[in-house]
Amino acid sequence: MIRDRNFYRTLAALAVPLAAQNLITYGIGLADNFMVGSLGDVALSGVFISNQVQWLLYMLTVGISAALVILAAQYIGKKDITNAKAVISIALKIGLAVGIFFTVLVILLPARILRLFTGEEAVIAEGMRYIGIVCFSYMFFCANTVLLASMRCVQNTRIGLYSSLTGFCVNVFLNWVLIFGHFGFPALGVRGAAIATVIARLSEMAVTVHFVRFKDTALKFRVKDLGLYNAGILKDFFKYGIPVILGDILWGIAGNAQIAILGRLGTEVLAANTIAANLHQLLGVMVYAIANASGVIIGRTVGSGDRELVKLYAKTLQLIFLAVGLFTGLAIFLSKDLILALGFPHISGEAHRYALQFLAVFSVTIVGTAYQMSVLTGIVRAGGATAFVLINDLIHVWLIVIPSALLSAFVFHFPPVVVFACLKCDQILKCAVAVVKLNKWNWMKKLTRG
Repeated sequence: MIRDRNFYRTLAALAVPLAAQNLITYGIGLADNFMVGSLGDVALSGVFISNQVQWLLYMLTVGISAALVILAAQYIGKKDITNAKAVISIALKIGLAVGIFFTVLVILLPARILRLFTGEEAVIAEGMRYIGIVCFSYMFFCANTVLLASMRCVQNTRIGLYSSLTGFCVNVFLNWVLIFGHFGFPALGVRGAAIATVIARLSEMAVTVHFVRFKDTALKFRVKDLGLYNAGILKDFFKYGIPVILGDILWGIAGNAQIAILGRLGTEVLAANTIAANLHQLLGVMVYAIANASGVIIGRTVGSGDRELVKLYAKTLQLIFLAVGLFTGLAIFLSKDLILALGFPHISGEAHRYALQFLAVFSVTIVGTAYQMSVLTGIVRAGGATAFVLINDLIHVWLIVIPSALLSAFVFHFPPVVVFACLKCDQILKCAVAVVKLNKWNWMKKLTRG
């Protein structure tokens, strides 16, 4: 364990605001589920399958942002701000283009998209009411995510907290007003939830843009910087970023495939997965925050050229990852009954039973997630070995997870909890790969140009 207190201060300064931001962000989804859940299993499932498009968009945007952090953090580590801005400019323009593409796609093909996840016409009908409105939030979401990633590169994660807190307050208040019809507004049900989400995303982006323009003194990114162009950096962004972006896209598609499998096991299973997934994200905020914070620290240190310091950081971070995973798994297991009893009294008894089983599985797999995800995406990928992480994910997800779940569900007809465990088994299996790869120390690559 490193004894330098500055390391722990930096890690905490990055991770705690990120965890709070994630907590608020997932809290928005949970609040939606609390309120929409009062409308019944069908409405809850309809909103959930609609948000699978948002999930795919989220994974794609996270991939773009991760590619940005990997390159920009290394340039900032060597104190090359101009080229860091060029990386941000590239990522922001790609993110906006992606948001526009998804919006147009949903407007043109909403029913076909929803039928990829379920054949239940009642669920699809509810989803149509939601997705046709919420798609107008996609551009705001993409731009905001990329801008917040640029701020992480200069170790400023507080703005993400402020942005998310604004979105949370706006979303929860407008949900209450528009879903149930308060202050003279009609009760719009799932359409009200969609309108609230669009306005919340816009408010989040407004807060972030204001901070980047008027408060940030490290990058000083301005509208004119969108015109920065460097052919070499553009080439590097695609060379090192494509494996990252592709990996997150394929991960998003795999997540959609998992929902499609569970969606064909019944509305109760889909509703239970909706609840369990949201609670898993909410209670696992520190896991994802530590992974992101580690990526920034490792990227900047690799960029500075101090390989021995990178090794010391990586050894210490492994133990922190395990400790966070064990604590989170215990928290999920001990709180699952209480949260379901207090937060979801309106769901059916069968959905409640499945949700308890799924959360029990999550309490085990989150330990593996905390270690392997943080090691592979927080250290190895940030250190420059982007292609390795992609190949590892492809092997585990498409050769083990999806085939085993399909066989369990539709050939052997195992109970839903067994199918769910198959869908999450890679979180444990990847730990062995993470241990070996990290401690070989062959993943450190300086990606910056001279």
